[in-house]
This record gives sequence, structure tokens and C-alpha cells, in this order.
Amino acid sequence: MRSRLTHGIHAFLERRFPEKRLFLRSDTETRFIRLKPETQLVAWTGSIIVVAWTIIATAILLMDSIGAGNFRAQAQRDQLTYEQRLNALSSERDARATEALAAQERFNSALQQISIMQTELLATEEKRRELETGLEVVQATLRNAMRAREEARAEVAALSADSDDETSAAITDEAADTVNLLASALADTAAERDQIATDAEFAIDHAQDMELELRLLQERNDQIFRQLEEAMLVSVEPLDEMFRAAGMNPENLINQVRRGYSGTGGPLTPLQFSTRGGEPDPDALRANSILTSMDRINLYRIAAEKAPFSIPVTSNFRYTSGFGPRWGRMHNGTDFAGPIGTPIYSTADGVVTHAGWSSGYGRLIKIQHEFGIETRYAHLNAMDVTVGQRVSRGERIGAMGNSGRSTGPHLHYEVRVGGTPVNPMIYIRAGQNVF
Repeated sequence: MRSRLTHGIHAFLERRFPEKRLFLRSDTETRFIRLKPETQLVAWTGSIIVVAWTIIATAILLMDSIGAGNFRAQAQRDQLTYEQRLNALSSERDARATEALAAQERFNSALQQISIMQTELLATEEKRRELETGLEVVQATLRNAMRAREEARAEVAALSADSDDETSAAITDEAADTVNLLASALADTAAERDQIATDAEFAIDHAQDMELELRLLQERNDQIFRQLEEAMLVSVEPLDEMFRAAGMNPENLINQVRRGYSGTGGPLTPLQFSTRGGEPDPDALRANSILTSMDRINLYRIAAEKAPFSIPVTSNFRYTSGFGPRWGRMHNGTDFAGPIGTPIYSTADGVVTHAGWSSGYGRLIKIQHEFGIETRYAHLNAMDVTVGQRVSRGERIGAMGNSGRSTGPHLHYEVRVGGTPVNPMIYIRAGQNVF
């Protein structure tokens, strides 16, 4: 059975691969090699395997080459897109910085204009009061002059009646002297009467001029009040929006700042109303409203200095990572990449509570601010402050570095409210809309 199967296979191979002989001839002899069907099958199979492997390997190499080329082209396109995006972000950041600087200049100009207008308003108010006092004096003088004139007329009439009675009785030397004396008194009285009439007419004309000047002064005051009220409206609303955008209650902030700055006196003290009775002066009410708005702006300025609305890096930098989940973990801050040694600045007034090494943060500075806010500056190369030191907004506190768990030179910047991390860009973007 086995021999028959072997013979059948051999016969099949003999038909497909007939036996061949390979002759090898030399100078002295001739040799040959028999190529059995089985040997030819093995050679043919090996050749097919080699050719197939060569084809497959070549195809794989070609596919890898094509794929690598496509990947490199895609990577180059992605890099170009990323660079264009970075350039756009840089241009937008520069534009926002320019707008913030212009807004700060407009804000300072508005404050200066408000100060000038306030000075003019106070001077105008004093001048108006002086004019009112002068008008009252003129009117009192006029009333006294009219009363004196009437008294003089009555006295002249009485003296004239007495002189007529004595003349009819008997004229003596003594009576003549008396008549002469009375005539002289009458002449003096008439002259005084004429002078009083002249003074009264002058007082009336002067009073009319003063009333006209007072009316013009009131119109000017009204114009100044309108300008001040418009300036207050334009200045206060952006500040309200800035604090609300940062998630802070403006009224609570103002009350807290007012408790810390409770001294009184000076140009922003409210105007006092008259104690003589009657309704309050409308101008005084408007002036007090404006002074209240100016006080609100001043309190906002103090609060803005104590909250981190500034940016910690002002030199050239780029954002490399924002606030939120990253690689399966929460990233509690914003990263600013730049060269080692780039200056780092405090974003608000506060007190340094930590300045040293802190595990993955590397060299870390913590600053405690008002309203329960804390800022952190990590991976520093150098620290320029010490614990307990009080710093101001914009004051240099250190230099950018690569300390701690860091893949390259950058600043890891955090803002924490009540110990809870919040997105620092909320404060930075809110401040850029005003400053």
C-alpha cells in the first residue's frame, strides 16, 4: 500500500517535473547530475518562496516609504498650521496689550479730567455762595436806604409844619435863626435823599447784573455736572464688568475695601447741606452723587491692585498648557513658556507666604492676597523675595526656570480662591478689558 502511494506520487511528479540530467564536462571526463522530480519540486518551491518573500518585502518597504512620506507631510502641515495659530495668538495678544495700555491711559486721563472738573466745581460752588451772600447784602442795603428815605421825608414834613406855625405867630430873631437852621437841615435831608435814591438805583442795576451772572454760573455748573456724570458712568461700568467677569461681587469687594480704608476728610468728603431749613440744594445733591461715584472708582482701584488681574510674564512667551484635565490628571494652572531667566512679576499686592523648594513644583513662590486669593509661581530658576515680604502688583519676584517636574523652561502659574484652584485666565482676560 505504501509503495503504491509512493509510486503514484512519483509518477505524478514525473509528469510535472520529468527527470533531467545536468552534464558537467572537464578536460578528462564528463559527469552528470540527475535532477529527480522531488529535487526539482523542492527547488521550484524554494524559488517561489524566495520570489514571493522578495515581492512582499518590497511591497512592505514601498508602503512604509509612502506612509512615512505622508506622515512627514502631514506633520509639516500640522506644524505650519500650529505656527500660524501661534503667530495669530501672538498678534492677538499684542493687540490686547495695546488695547489694555490705551484703556489704562484713557482711564488715567478720565481721572485727571475728573479731578480738574471737581476742582472747578468746588471753586464754582464757592463763588456762587459768595455771589448769593453779596446779593443778600445789596438787597439789605437797598431796604435800609429805602427805609431811611421814608423816614427823612416824614421828618421834613414835620419840620415844615412846625416852621409854618411859628412864623404865623411872630417872627423874631430867634425864630429867624430857627428857620435858617431848619432850612439848612431840609437842604441836607434833600441831598441825602437824592444820594439814597442814587444808591438804590445803582443797587438795583447791580442786583440785576449779579442775577444774570448767577444764572450763567448755574448753567455752567449744570454743564460741568453733566460732563462729570457721563465720565463717572463711562468709568464705573467697565470696572463693574471686570469684577463680575472674574466671578467677584463688586458690592462685597467695595464694602470690604471701605472697611479697611475708613478715614474721612479731603476733597472727596460729601458736601454738607444748609441747616437753615428747606429742601436740599439740587446742585449739592448732584455733587454728592458724583463724589460718591468718584469714591467708588477709588475703591475699585484699590481692589484691583489687590486682585490678580495682571499677567505674571510681560516678556516674549507662549502659552503651552491651559487650566483643565491633561494626560488624565487635573492641571491646576496655566503654563507660560520662555527662556530661562525671563522675569516673573507679582500679579497683585500681597504677602509672600512661601519661597522655597516644593516637590514637583520645584522652586515655588506663594503670595497671599486680599479676598482669600492666593497665587503660585512654580518651576522658577531664581527667587527674589522672602517669606513675610510684602510685594506690589508688577513687582519682580523671580525668574523663569526648569526646576521640579518640568519638560522645559516655563512658569506654572496658579490662582486659588479659598484654597480651590480656578482658571487664572478668568482674571487675566477680565483685567485686559480695562487695564
